[in-house]
Amino acid sequence: MPSVDDLRTRLAEHLPRLRADLEDLVRIESVSADPARAGEVRRSAEAVADLLRAEGIDDVSIVAAEGGAPAVIARRPAPQGAPTVLLYAHHDVQPEGDHALWESPPFEPTERESPAGTRLFGRGAADDKAGVVAHLGALRLLGDDLGVGVTVFVEGEEEVGSTTLPMLLAEHRDTLAADVIVIADSTNWDVGVPALTTSLRGLVRVSVEVTTLTHGVHSGMWGGLVPDALIALSRLVASLHDDAGDLAVAGLVSGPAADVDYPEERLRAESGLADGVGFVGTGSAVARLWTKPALSVIGLDAPRAEGASNTLVPSARATLSMRIAPGDTVESATEALRSHLLEHAPWGAQVEVTFLDGGEATAIDATGPAYDVARDAFADAWDGVRPVDLGVGGSIPFIAEFLEAFPQASVLVTGVEDPDTRAHGANEGLHLADFERVVVAEALLLDRLR
Repeated sequence: MPSVDDLRTRLAEHLPRLRADLEDLVRIESVSADPARAGEVRRSAEAVADLLRAEGIDDVSIVAAEGGAPAVIARRPAPQGAPTVLLYAHHDVQPEGDHALWESPPFEPTERESPAGTRLFGRGAADDKAGVVAHLGALRLLGDDLGVGVTVFVEGEEEVGSTTLPMLLAEHRDTLAADVIVIADSTNWDVGVPALTTSLRGLVRVSVEVTTLTHGVHSGMWGGLVPDALIALSRLVASLHDDAGDLAVAGLVSGPAADVDYPEERLRAESGLADGVGFVGTGSAVARLWTKPALSVIGLDAPRAEGASNTLVPSARATLSMRIAPGDTVESATEALRSHLLEHAPWGAQVEVTFLDGGEATAIDATGPAYDVARDAFADAWDGVRPVDLGVGGSIPFIAEFLEAFPQASVLVTGVEDPDTRAHGANEGLHLADFERVVVAEALLLDRLR
């Protein structure tokens, strides 16, 4: 069995090629949300398949469910009596947004310094093409020393909700079945501090439209008697929180959070909170971020402020994004939110609530031999720093799909990100030193699971 030092030596030899492989993937504009770039998503899947074939894996295929994006499945059977490990990542990426907000072109990987160390910037440099290359790197480091069966599953539509993932899991269940599943799509606690993600909030998105008039009318003639839809919508949205900023929707679930200190100065720096703005809600910071529900207004349809006429607006619409705590369900939380919005309609305004999409929350019982091996592997790769069990406020709904499809498997949720990765935003960046630790940690994990 190779030692930590052996694996670090091998990594030093392989790192230039791994880095080149990652940069080549970043240059592919695999934005799954953009139909015009469906060809790029396909090209990305083909590039991943080629990389896995180059590692000597003969059983590599590109698959897709009806209407879904291409995914890659690569399989190396287990030696007699050895377990099988499923390695998951995704090759699709978020839209890059306004290029003017990027310090370097989003699809041209660029290395530069950040306050926490050297990063590689680019869309997908971390989320999640670095996850793909981390799996590739672990296999490359072990080479002929690999003592377990490995199935690599690289999805192509995670960034648009993994809509067809249940169909892929059902269709390829026997191929994807494993004793341990490693999902490389989350974050570490901090630069230099690894983590295992053990809980994730779920998601409910709805559209709420408020109507007060059949048509717009003169604000001078009717203002003071007739309510306009924007005021009504504002009052309705305001009813969703109490004065402390806690969500005021009855029937939602909250739960306890891990006893982890998250200092205020770090929270402010990592969140980008503007000077003088306070936090909302009550309870510990990690409870508010991980195990309590939260709701935000993420979109608003209303007349533009510039050039607005003196007219009472007849209807207005908002998109609400609600994170639900582990232990709650999409169905229950959606009904609670719908009931609140209908019951709090001001002045009898007409309120229409439309469910857009959702994803279930996840709680993982991270105990047992596979988790013990993983924690030791992480600690060794991070020079003795033990991993933190953390919750994530965001949602990765497909994890619940894996837990349901393979209930006997140990699911380890890991990742290459850190609090300043800026995944989904401009200037997404991969911390290169931590990426090296991730590769070594995964190689150690695979080696010790045999």
